[in-house]
Amino acid sequence: MTGRGAVLAFSVFALLALNGAPAHAQDAAAFYKGKSLRLVIANGAGGGNDAYSRLLARHIGDHIPSNPSIIVQNMEGAGGLRAANWLYNVAPRDGSVLGTVNNAMVVEPLFGNKAAQFDPRKFEWIGAMGKQYVTCTVWHTSDIKTIDDAKTRMVRVSTTGMTGNSALFPLMLNTLLGTQFKVIAGYSTTGMRMALEQGEAEGICGFSYDTFAASNPEWIRDHKIRFLIQSGEKPIKELPNVPVLLDSVHEPIAREALSVIGVREELGRPHMFPPGAPASLVKALRVAFDATMTDPKYVAEAEKLRISIDPTTGEEVQRLLEHAYGEPPEVIALATKLWPPAGDKD
Repeated sequence: MTGRGAVLAFSVFALLALNGAPAHAQDAAAFYKGKSLRLVIANGAGGGNDAYSRLLARHIGDHIPSNPSIIVQNMEGAGGLRAANWLYNVAPRDGSVLGTVNNAMVVEPLFGNKAAQFDPRKFEWIGAMGKQYVTCTVWHTSDIKTIDDAKTRMVRVSTTGMTGNSALFPLMLNTLLGTQFKVIAGYSTTGMRMALEQGEAEGICGFSYDTFAASNPEWIRDHKIRFLIQSGEKPIKELPNVPVLLDSVHEPIAREALSVIGVREELGRPHMFPPGAPASLVKALRVAFDATMTDPKYVAEAEKLRISIDPTTGEEVQRLLEHAYGEPPEVIALATKLWPPAGDKD
């Protein structure tokens, strides 16, 4: 290489050597210098997503160039739909706002919920903090001892709205297994738990074990709740003797439909930028997220809070969503029947 080409190549090499850090880190350092990053949580204070996201907020700033402070904002409503729509259509797209939504939201557009004004594949996914295989529980005073007992009479379970896991999971169990869960909506996130303690509801059906471990560990320690069934492909290590829903489902198409529904569980506690965020900041936040998940200080606090550490990278979140949205129509149709979109239950 001679002439102008050689000079240009040398100039580019010299510039890279001078700057040292990757371009995405340089851009992030300049953008976040002296600024804060707002983290919007699609749930009320005191819930599992809130506990996970506030833990992330306390540590991820250490790994973002220029170390911006993280400001947490709760935006609950419609089982997480309000925040998901806001993040997609209203939130700034410059990298100043990071969000987390209920994992159930990622399949709402796929299943035809017209109120879900977003395409999950177009969010800029940063990563998911853990898996979220859900459970169905009743308070310890209930005479419901097994999932089969829930087929014999109505069982009142509390929820915030009709679009979240704690409404959708018991309704799916009613369809698949013939249980008689009665979903009572209108509670706040904290109110759902109080309803159990005060006897207004008999159970919560749709929270993960990790949610209880993070938010109400004393319930587990003191055996205040009884686990009836769990999702996922196999029992989680903490619930080895609790039945798995998939073991009661044998038709191939139904099992495939459950795998589509289950993508939300694989995503667990997902965090993302709105669509169109600068690619350099997306890369920087993904690197920061991955580094946070192995940060000894983060790991130590997560263990202290009984928060599971089983992350998924932003790239893998994107792959899982693309796969689910590419399933055959007949599989998606059955999944939609089993997990009807929010508008179908209003």
